[in-house]
This record gives sequence, structure tokens and C-alpha cells, in this order.
Amino acid sequence: MSNNQEVDYSNYVVYGPDANCTLAICPAELSVYQYRPSLAANVCFLLFFAIAMIIHLGIGIKWRSWFFVFCMFWGCVCEIIGYGGRLLLWQNPFSFEGFLIQITSTKSIVYLGPQYARFRPKLYYWIFIPCDILSLILQSVGGALSSTSDGDSNSAVNVSIAGLSFQVFVILVFIALTLEYVYRYRKGQRVTPRTTPLSRGFKTFSIFMTISITLILIRCIYRIDELSEGYTGPLIRNEGLFIALEGVMVLVAVYTLIIAHPGPVFADLDEDKIAQEPSRARDNEK
Repeated sequence: MSNNQEVDYSNYVVYGPDANCTLAICPAELSVYQYRPSLAANVCFLLFFAIAMIIHLGIGIKWRSWFFVFCMFWGCVCEIIGYGGRLLLWQNPFSFEGFLIQITSTKSIVYLGPQYARFRPKLYYWIFIPCDILSLILQSVGGALSSTSDGDSNSAVNVSIAGLSFQVFVILVFIALTLEYVYRYRKGQRVTPRTTPLSRGFKTFSIFMTISITLILIRCIYRIDELSEGYTGPLIRNEGLFIALEGVMVLVAVYTLIIAHPGPVFADLDEDKIAQEPSRARDNEK
């Protein structure tokens, strides 16, 4: 075919379950992302998440932190599936299946002293875990709606943005309550100081947990901005930003949670016993 010959792509479908474009027929610029995903980057992300999954599984089994390891294990599995989808898009940027696949601190309070918390420690479980699950459900629904969209409807994008926005809101509320707790704790320490210093393990846990939360917050804000103009916006077509603000942010967060694993720090923590202790600091504040 001559380079000067113009090709009519009007008879080809580039997005959706009926997509019939391939790299042999259509240029990658006609695909949703308008680029062919990097093979090297996506293979690396897939392998690093697989390694992190194995490490988290091993540490979780050793310290019997079942809920934490359950969340981290399935989080890594979802990332592996997502990057598997991007590998399908590298093979064929017009693969609708690949696109769909790719779319698709409480213990610290008990450790430091529940008397400084605004709520009972276990109430944090019942508030933040359901809220986080709800945000993930909204994002999943948005991804599912994409399977019935021809690329022109914004309903799927709006649902995904709602889920991401709610997740950012929940993270910010969590950060605000954490900062407020730290303030109350430091204030209480001036009246009734701890009899034993904070362990190095707890300090390390606190630092890396903070880093992880910050990275996830950055990632969520980026995804909101990325989807703000639907699947036709400039950010969704910028692979460099995706790698830096999605892939790297989540990957580093997952590995910081290996260092900040709660098992070694809170293995001997008896939450019920500590929660029943007299709240001397609270009495002093009164």
C-alpha cells in the first residue's frame, strides 16, 4: 500500500465489543488511549506486584494478620489482572477485553491509648472499611458500565469519578481524625506520660504507613483528573503520567506496607484489655 494512499477507517470500529480494528489495519492513535502501552513497563509492574503479593502472603501467614493479608493479597491480584489487561492492549490496542480488564490505623490508636481517640477504636473499623468498600463498588460499577458503552456515554465515567471522589473524601476524613488524635495524644502525654517509650518498630510503621496513605491519595486525585474528561481527555492518553502517578504510586505504596506490616508491631497487643483500662488522660482533661 502506498504511503500517500489515504485509508478510510469509517468502516472500522475502534472501541467496544464489536471492535474490529487491529494494528495490521488501524494505527494505535485511533485507539482509546491513542498509544500502544509499553511492554517493558507493564511486564515490570506485573512482576513486581506478583513478588509483593507473595511477600505479603508470607508475612501475613507468619503473623496471622488475616484481614490485612486478605486485603493486600487481593489488591495485588487485581493489579496483576489490570496489567495483564494492558499487556493485551500492547498486543492489540483495540482489544476491548483488555480495556475492560485494565479498568476493572485502628491498632495504632489502641497501642498509643484509646482514651485519646474521638471514638471507640473498633468504631473506626465500622466507619472506614464499609466506606472504602462502597467507593470500590462504585468504581467497579463504573468499569462494568463501560462494557455496555460505545464510548459516547459519560455515565460509566461519572460513576467511576463518584467512587474515586468518595474514596478521596474518606481518606481525607481519616487523615483529619488521625491528626486530631495525634494532637490529643501529645497533649495527654504532657499530663500522664507513657511509662515505656514508643518502640522503633511502631515509629517505622507510622512513617511508612503515612507514606503509603499519601501515595494512594495522590493516585486517587490523579485518576479523578484523568477521567474528568471521559475517555477522550488528554490525561488518559498520556502513558508517562499513568506510569508515574498510577503504577509507581500504587507499587511503592504496596511495598511500603511490607515495611509497615502491622503483624510484627501489634502481635502481642490485647485490644480488649487495653480498651477496658481506666481513661486517666480523659479524666485529667475534664
